[in-house]
Amino acid sequence: MGDPWSRPTVDDLRRVLESIDVSDENHNRSVDRLELSVPAEVTTGRGNTIAAMTREISRFGVGLLHRGAITPGDVRIKLASDTREFEYRVRIEWCHPCDGGMFMSGGRFLAKEN
Repeated sequence: MGDPWSRPTVDDLRRVLESIDVSDENHNRSVDRLELSVPAEVTTGRGNTIAAMTREISRFGVGLLHRGAITPGDVRIKLASDTREFEYRVRIEWCHPCDGGMFMSGGRFLAKEN
């Protein structure tokens, strides 16, 4: 095994998502989520940086896959495309362990600072 804090790969994400039982439960989500698998970097309130991969995104929030737990609270998340880098303030609301020593978390976007 490589670096235990390395960024999960798309294959890691696929394996974790395939291992989760599909639920018929209605989650009462007010907006649709889009699957999105791009590299992300989470900076915690204490200044720690965690390499992550996005799982899904909506107008209101983002889901992540990463190694190591993230304590719920306010973080900064950077996402990069080929030509631009985006930074968002996010309030991580939950973080749970999953297969392969990884964690899934989710949070909602916070208003931009003035």
